[in-house]
Amino acid sequence: MRTLYVVTHPEATHHVEAVVGGWHDSQLTPAGARAAASIAHALRERIPDGAEVELFSSDLQRTRRTAEEAAELFGVKPILDRRLREKSYGQAEGKPQEWLDRRFVPPPAVGERMDHDEGVEGAETKAEWAQRIYAAMDEILQRPCENQIIMTHGGSLTFVVASWIKMPIQSAGYASFRAPSGSITTLREDDFFHNRQVLSLSDTHHLDSAQR
Repeated sequence: MRTLYVVTHPEATHHVEAVVGGWHDSQLTPAGARAAASIAHALRERIPDGAEVELFSSDLQRTRRTAEEAAELFGVKPILDRRLREKSYGQAEGKPQEWLDRRFVPPPAVGERMDHDEGVEGAETKAEWAQRIYAAMDEILQRPCENQIIMTHGGSLTFVVASWIKMPIQSAGYASFRAPSGSITTLREDDFFHNRQVLSLSDTHHLDSAQR
């Protein structure tokens, strides 16, 4: 039975500075660092002692720092994969959020959404974003380990889950799974039917102690 624990990194400096994240290499805030420790302990409680664990992470600082907390508890080395990054916002990255908001062209309600041009130079389309997440997931799921942890970003969680449930990539333009910072989503595939379950989506109960 395979179980994936998908973590969205906790509070980072781009959140509190109100600047665009994406590939902007922001760091965890002090509150985010405390939350990362709580995430690691929550994962340790959910995964049996002695079980083999693999840990994958986006290579940006905010996810790497989150991964380091779990890596220490499990005694593993994170496997860094830039394909697990957040969507690239091109020239908007690191700029004030309101700068992006003034220029952003939302996708149409009906019509082409995956290759839609959002009006920001250098930004990824949804298709480009989804394709790299799907490719990373394909490689992760080819590995036989039964307990895998994935450290990623709030936006990218949607395509991790969409890939997990084998949603055709051309249909993912309408998909959106809400993912608060510091959340844990639990995915499981059983050995008999090989059904892919979403056991819990974006759980944040483990953060209660970090916020006190």
